[in-house]
Amino acid sequence: MAFNDYENEDHRIQDKLKQKTWNEIRTNDSWAIFKIMSEFVNGYESMARIGPCVSIFGSARTKPDDKYYELAERTAYKISKAGYGVITGGGPGIMEAGNKGAHRGEGTSVGLNIELPFEQHYNPYIDKDKNLNFDYFFVRKVMFVKYSQGFVVMPGGFGTLDEMFEAVTLIQTKKIGKFPIILVGTEYWSGLLDWIKNVMIDKQKNANPEDMNLIQLVDTEDEVVEALDNFYKKYNLSPNF
Repeated sequence: MAFNDYENEDHRIQDKLKQKTWNEIRTNDSWAIFKIMSEFVNGYESMARIGPCVSIFGSARTKPDDKYYELAERTAYKISKAGYGVITGGGPGIMEAGNKGAHRGEGTSVGLNIELPFEQHYNPYIDKDKNLNFDYFFVRKVMFVKYSQGFVVMPGGFGTLDEMFEAVTLIQTKKIGKFPIILVGTEYWSGLLDWIKNVMIDKQKNANPEDMNLIQLVDTEDEVVEALDNFYKKYNLSPNF
């Protein structure tokens, strides 16, 4: 990050801490409410038409020659051939791989883009009528959760963890249905899962042991599709429900 970026960040912090009048606060908040409402309305209207989909989460920094990029592309291809659409964050890296695989499999390919100062730019494999843009992370996350029938979590960073734990929390607290959460990559995720089990659950009792059953850990694209199919067969459903 360049020095000017730090300087600009300092200015942003100073602006946030600057004393504002009540009229300034009220005006800014009023416009923010309308902007948030418009993002929800546009998202609901667009996403309601997409049909059954699976969200694929993962890092924007993953390069096309990385094994996880290739695995994400193969996984999305297999998911689309199994009858599901694919939703990603719309950007580069794992997101691009997910949309590319869905596009190659001639399935629905959705991109939920977010305006960011770095990393994010939409990829060319999103269906033209399913490329949505958001300013607010929380609105975007609602779209992921509301319109997904499963969550496939590839290796990623803080944003990927945020999306994964959001889904786990909503299922755990019964705010949404019990949809499958599938982590891909034993090498990448096993340390986190060990910590959840041994420290969070066994040692500190901050979660219930059965909460571990909400998460499946696999290594191949075939295992992802099998996990999705097994889940929906259990409830006598198909991708075309």
